[in-house]
Amino acid sequence: MHNITLIKGDGIGPEISDAVLKIIKTAGVEINWDVQTAGADVIETEGVPLPDRVIDSVKRNKVALKSPVTTPIGKGFRSVNVQLRKELDLYSNLRPCYNLPNVKTRYDNVDIVVVRENTEDLYAGIERQIDNDTAESIKRITRTASERIAKFAFDYAVKNNRKFVTVVTKANICKLSDGLFLESARNIAQNYNLPLKEILVDNCCMQLVQNPNQFDVLLLPNLYGDIVSDLCAGLIGGLGVAQGANIGKDYAVFEPVHGSAPDIAGQNKANPTAMLMSAIEMLNYIGEDIAAKNIKEALFKTLENNIKTADLGGNASCQDFTDAIVNNIC
Repeated sequence: MHNITLIKGDGIGPEISDAVLKIIKTAGVEINWDVQTAGADVIETEGVPLPDRVIDSVKRNKVALKSPVTTPIGKGFRSVNVQLRKELDLYSNLRPCYNLPNVKTRYDNVDIVVVRENTEDLYAGIERQIDNDTAESIKRITRTASERIAKFAFDYAVKNNRKFVTVVTKANICKLSDGLFLESARNIAQNYNLPLKEILVDNCCMQLVQNPNQFDVLLLPNLYGDIVSDLCAGLIGGLGVAQGANIGKDYAVFEPVHGSAPDIAGQNKANPTAMLMSAIEMLNYIGEDIAAKNIKEALFKTLENNIKTADLGGNASCQDFTDAIVNNIC
């Protein structure tokens, strides 16, 4: 029996959470779910979007599966995702991006792993209002954080038989901050028998949309990693199929890349694929490799049978899509 925190989120979060839990249960994995809530709705009752009880739950269980939580734009509370990563020191954001069966995309055979530093850079939230017309954000890069994320990228590459790592920066302009990230990657690379390639982030984006097959593992600071990972998601069918994992020394939180999509909440239209892919990664992380393999094969079979939600060009509801996967497991 595994004890795992479940953060259901808001918008379509509860719907896709229920779908994924049903699939995992069908696969025979015994999990005691410690259900927690976070986000805007919690502020009304507890005063903060991320109560201590949520952090305590993840620390207790070591592993969490999280659905999307809405982040206000330009106002309101700070991202719950960012707070979780900071509080739990989830320094590595891992986003494998590869083609799924029968999901139409511009490119075939895309297989890219984005490794994003997860705790600093502009996402550290160090900002100030200088005057009514000027605001300032501080970009903080440290050697400690840069070297440990570079080590994570190379360790992942070796373990998963990847061919090379490409470090992505804007070190020609941000010579000190991005320069330190680049220097750290170079230092760590010396400990591995694996090539390190270097590219500027603007050129990387252009090259990705021209020929994504030229990349393998991408290593990026926080901001660039956020942007490039969404670009890579677009190469494989969109955010509806993009998985994510936030991994630290002691804890791990697995979550889909997409937002909470409040415009379709409660309408049975949501696509649970991204959260399911994240859950598959979670199952591998906790040693449930057979169940992970069975669920992945059932998902792929469902897609091959042309059972897809509307965002992927199909007409299946969230419930229909979930039931099809469950039937393919059985």
